[in-house]
Amino acid sequence: MNIGVVFPQTEIGSDPAAIRDWAQAVEGMGYTHILAFDHVLGANPGSHPGLKGPYTHKHAFHEPFVLFSFLAGVTRRIELVTGIIILPQRQTALVAKQAANVDVLSGGRLRLGVAIGWNFVEYEVLGEDFHTRGKRIEEQIEVLRMLWANELVTFKGQWHRITDAGINPLPVRRSIPIWMGGESEPVRRRAARLANGWMPHLRPGPEAQKAVDQIHGWVREAGRDPATFGIEGRFTVAQMSRDQWGKELAAWRAMRGVTHICVNTIGIGLKTPSEHVETLRRFQELA
Repeated sequence: MNIGVVFPQTEIGSDPAAIRDWAQAVEGMGYTHILAFDHVLGANPGSHPGLKGPYTHKHAFHEPFVLFSFLAGVTRRIELVTGIIILPQRQTALVAKQAANVDVLSGGRLRLGVAIGWNFVEYEVLGEDFHTRGKRIEEQIEVLRMLWANELVTFKGQWHRITDAGINPLPVRRSIPIWMGGESEPVRRRAARLANGWMPHLRPGPEAQKAVDQIHGWVREAGRDPATFGIEGRFTVAQMSRDQWGKELAAWRAMRGVTHICVNTIGIGLKTPSEHVETLRRFQELA
């Protein structure tokens, strides 16, 4: 099982040296990947009573593609994972270009997690339609893969038109793995048809195993091999006491079909990047 870490977006601060030291420490401890959340901007919930998400304008977010360009230069082996990019609020060709550039600069270490998001204010500011986001993401994935694989693309869809044009440079392997987040049935069925993996927010156990087995069934129905489909669980430290860590990790390892987990140290009162590093060091002793 691959064990990675969540980049502590809202708590790490803005000191480049501290971010570098955190990333190098994580890589040095043998973690396999760094996963970063995405929000371009936050909204004031006092002005938007229908906004129910966990983040507001008071939460700091480093932009993942810019962040990963920086991390590509200060790390050597660790995989860089978006978890997730809110794809339908972004221009598809620009995402293709940014992702390809990160992949090139990191030597092929990018994994692109995508989903549809919840922040309708963010969509409004970025000029995209919140209500069609589920349908559009399917065409976006098709366009991304075409742009990464081909020097020139001609495509006409419902939301995209490309006439004999392409991005340059292309990704290292002319492809980038696309994983999908979200737990609703339509999202999971979409991931089973289109994605290379799924990133749920689940605790290990019978219900999580049922969800994994179900999506593997849908992968087979789509004519695909579940053995090639990744599943990444989330180990959220704030959900348990330290003496429960070993039991939780063992439960993840006992699950069929789970290929990755990601350790999230946000929300337990850590004050500095070095405290996040020390918590991950203690976890690594279990792993």
